[in-house]
Amino acid sequence: MNQRMIMSRTPLRISFVGGGTDIREFYSKHGTGAVVSAAINKYIYVVINKKFDDQIRVSYSVTEIVDSVEKIKHPTVREALRLLGIKGGIEIVSISDIPSSGTGLGSSSSFLVGLLNALHAFLGNYVSPRTLAEEAVKIEREILGEPGGKQDQYMAAFGGLQLLEFHSDESVDVKPLIMDDQIREEISNNLLLMYTGRQRKSTAIHEMQKASISDHIEKYIKMSEMAREIQSICASRKPEMIGRTMHENWLLKKTLSEGITDPVIDSWYETAMKNGAVGGKLIGAGGGGFMLFYVEPENRQRVIDSLPDLRPVNFRFEYLGSRIIMVGD
Repeated sequence: MNQRMIMSRTPLRISFVGGGTDIREFYSKHGTGAVVSAAINKYIYVVINKKFDDQIRVSYSVTEIVDSVEKIKHPTVREALRLLGIKGGIEIVSISDIPSSGTGLGSSSSFLVGLLNALHAFLGNYVSPRTLAEEAVKIEREILGEPGGKQDQYMAAFGGLQLLEFHSDESVDVKPLIMDDQIREEISNNLLLMYTGRQRKSTAIHEMQKASISDHIEKYIKMSEMAREIQSICASRKPEMIGRTMHENWLLKKTLSEGITDPVIDSWYETAMKNGAVGGKLIGAGGGGFMLFYVEPENRQRVIDSLPDLRPVNFRFEYLGSRIIMVGD
């Protein structure tokens, strides 16, 4: 085993349209799922170091010190160590730029992808972004049986602005959005990310979505079509259409199950639209976390001022996925 300290840095992500079509219950039976997402320059850092003794120390919101992998309470840490055959003598610490759970930015999957990347490096191995994403999906969706989709793992591993397509054979196509630098900059400048102050568990919402997919097949199909429309919009140099497509997608998504929205969230959204937003959505499964609006620069401050309970968060796109940023002696 490698004796060096390792640090990985893995981006969080925002999603534009298509969220929910990356759930197996949809794409395995009803057509290819499609999601447009972007990695952003907000990160989760994972530090791994060789421990002096044979114990395992894991530090996140709490600190665990145990003498075997089986005793680790953090489920993804436990299963990542099992997957890679690491039995002890290791310290793991995580740090996040943004609240690390319940924000809708894919933090749990970003943590796992970053952890896997660092563990592989600790063992002296390089693995591809696709391998990292597939291993993270295996742990979260197959081993642990956690509900949800697959976009978060792939965005954390690949970074960039991507159209992700999810096929019934479980393969995933990662297609970068093609546009010139001016359009990319315009899109970035027109996005407003705002924190609601609410943190929520997505598990219950995902479970309700899974149970009701058969009742909303046409809506899911339409949302996957919207994701492909975004690809065409970027190529046609009409970025303002992104906001309108986001709006249409949000109107569909919030009807898919209970818990995605509520009267307060709806009020925030309506206020933003009245004050100049072209479109927007709640990021992630729903219920809280971050809201994303498409707003022309001249209306940006008016939208911010109209939502005093929400906190704007500046960001830029991140074009790299999870990577090792430090190897210490």
